[in-house]
Amino acid sequence: MAVVYSQCSKGSTCVQAESPMEFACGFVYVPPAANQKDVQRSNPNVLKRSALLPPINRMRPSNPPPPPPTNSAEAKTTKSAPTAQKFIEHLEKKEEVKKDVKPSPFYENVEFHLKAGAASSVDTPPQQITPPRRTALLPPHMRPAAKSPPYSQPLPSCQTFNYDLPKEEPDMNADPWDPNYSYNIPEGSGGEVKLPVDTSDSVSTQKAAPPLPPRPSFMTSVPEYLVLLPSTRKSSSSSQKSPSASPLDSALTGSADKGPLPGNPNVILVSLGKLLSEERALPIHGEPTSCSQCGSVLDSCYDNVVNVCNFCEPCEVRSPPSKPRCPPNGYQDGLFLLRPDEELLSPADALLLFCIDISGSMSITSQVSEGEQVVYRSRLQFVQDAVLQCVQKLSQQHPDKRVGLITFNHQVTIHGYEDFTSCYLSDAELIDSEYLKAAAFSLPSPPPLSRTKDCLQREVLGLSESGATALGPAALLAVAMASRQPGSKVIICTDGKANTDLGNLEVEDNDARSLLSSTIFYQDLGEYAANQGVTVSVLSIEGTDCRLDELGRLADRTGGKVVIASPHQLHPEFEQIIENRTIATHCSVTLLLPKTLRVRGEREAGHRATREVGNVAPDTEITFQFGANEQDSEVSAPASGSRVCVQLQIRYRQRDGQTLLRVLTADREVTDDSSAALSSLSLAIVQLNSSQASAALAVRGRFLDARGEGEAQRNLIERAIEHNRSAEDKQTYQEWVKTMEPIYNNIHNYTRRKSVISDSQSLTDMGAALLYNMKHSNRKSISLKDKHKA
Repeated sequence: MAVVYSQCSKGSTCVQAESPMEFACGFVYVPPAANQKDVQRSNPNVLKRSALLPPINRMRPSNPPPPPPTNSAEAKTTKSAPTAQKFIEHLEKKEEVKKDVKPSPFYENVEFHLKAGAASSVDTPPQQITPPRRTALLPPHMRPAAKSPPYSQPLPSCQTFNYDLPKEEPDMNADPWDPNYSYNIPEGSGGEVKLPVDTSDSVSTQKAAPPLPPRPSFMTSVPEYLVLLPSTRKSSSSSQKSPSASPLDSALTGSADKGPLPGNPNVILVSLGKLLSEERALPIHGEPTSCSQCGSVLDSCYDNVVNVCNFCEPCEVRSPPSKPRCPPNGYQDGLFLLRPDEELLSPADALLLFCIDISGSMSITSQVSEGEQVVYRSRLQFVQDAVLQCVQKLSQQHPDKRVGLITFNHQVTIHGYEDFTSCYLSDAELIDSEYLKAAAFSLPSPPPLSRTKDCLQREVLGLSESGATALGPAALLAVAMASRQPGSKVIICTDGKANTDLGNLEVEDNDARSLLSSTIFYQDLGEYAANQGVTVSVLSIEGTDCRLDELGRLADRTGGKVVIASPHQLHPEFEQIIENRTIATHCSVTLLLPKTLRVRGEREAGHRATREVGNVAPDTEITFQFGANEQDSEVSAPASGSRVCVQLQIRYRQRDGQTLLRVLTADREVTDDSSAALSSLSLAIVQLNSSQASAALAVRGRFLDARGEGEAQRNLIERAIEHNRSAEDKQTYQEWVKTMEPIYNNIHNYTRRKSVISDSQSLTDMGAALLYNMKHSNRKSISLKDKHKA
């Protein structure tokens, strides 16, 4: 739980408040690949390393090679002699029979092999056959004198050395590149070189090991074919902690956590329900100072309100600041009352409208056990019982609540109360959208429940089933009636598809024009309801087909629920929808980043993205993804070790009609260290983001993209669990994966064509309800699902 400080300006008070913004990662993670691209982009003239050379992380020879010749004449002799000798040996090899010989040791263990050779020379009888040997000339600088220690002076040109043949002689016609060549073997080491046997002093010759020649001072330790690229960026946080660690140690320890991370750990969680905390803060009256280019709200801690925008090009500073920043870094929380003179509304004016289906299909019965007897009750009877229980409870707990009843079959009925008689709309009146809106505005609002309880109960008990399903006109009429009081709720309960002209969903697949017209109708109706501060929830009865993939757009846009319930469970579902009160309306959230970063997953998003949320409940949570701006070649990714600013602007309207703006600015450190990002990762936030982002793609028909998004974030979570080794995180992850199973493997079970080979299929009612609720899920709902399944 993050604690922030409200923004300070002249004449206002800093009040401690609770921030609705949380980060999944303690850093802004930028993959090393993005940094490498920036290095090449900023240094176009740097020499690139050839791809034919061995990798940089391979080990180089630990021992120096023999010294080169000191003059050009010796260099020519050195290069030509071995080549000619090898060619002669290759010709002799084809004429002789191949013999098995003992492989010669390397210089690295020469003392051990000399001791073993001395012991074997004593124990070996004189008649033992010596292995075959060959004669070769040595380079002039390696020939010892006749009576001097080995390698001290050049030998005469006629002196030769004998050496042992290897078991496998190299093939001169083979490819000179050997893929199995190991770079940890010192270059220049090979067969053991033996001097001619001297009978006078054989023991001393065997004991003396040939010393390595000294390394000339003009030779460098780095080969000439390597080009070192200059480093233009700071090292990561882990490398700064241990600068003395060798590259070998860092490669052997935690190498799996040093590579680029799968998925995206840069996730921001916005808990909009925490907007209630602004009641403890003193708002600043009026519009804040903002940047004319990107719209970011600037710091108002200065007497002279002139600042530098951290999200676009710096603005001109007219005068130096007279006060330091408040606070200098971390969170900055500001609350602004945008229209102080706006007329206040009464929260009690919000409506609750039941929009009930009474078509002929509601007469279908189900078997119910009442004590020892078994009775059959219709779907409408179950709905009547659920509505009556809700009315009774509301009249006791909230007697000032305004509750209305609208029913629909072949006509739409607005049920009356006291002095208002019921109103009926039918035939051509149900086709004209503007007429329906005008009729809704002409009707009076229902009085408080304390006055209408008895009349409302009589109207509910008098309902009967018959006719078609004019769901579209009834939904439009209910939303228009509720739009006069922002924060109102509409609950639609149905058991079938709308089958009248306006919003008809009972059309065949070949009638694409009618289906498209209905899709646009419900999408526009959801937009209209959200703009008026109305929340619409859709409740269908189990075992029916209502085309919730289209009808659910109303709930999706307005923050309502999409529920499929059995007839016996209607009352608990009604209660849950009613208790989920609306605390704010007309909510929009804007995320601002520097141009080096980019918002992901949002339509037309760059370094600035706005999401229209609409109505906010106490448990509403949304998430954003962002990362390095890899699409703009002119902008480089932020350097590791630098700091970037992230700003969140939440604009909303309270129940009393006041329009507020809450601005939060956070200062975050950038890192390319995967280990540091994994150690500070909040798996709960990443899991919630994966559920919401995958479901948002799936409800739009992009099933393949939804699966790819879910898989990427799941790989990130698995890597974090492996890195942190937390048993609790592993258990939570296993339970969360079960809720994501439809996205990963079983999405075809929730489509009408039972296969997902493209993004053109529509969802079944079960799939639509599952994905719409997953899109609007929060951390609490995910944990409750896990416990329910367990």
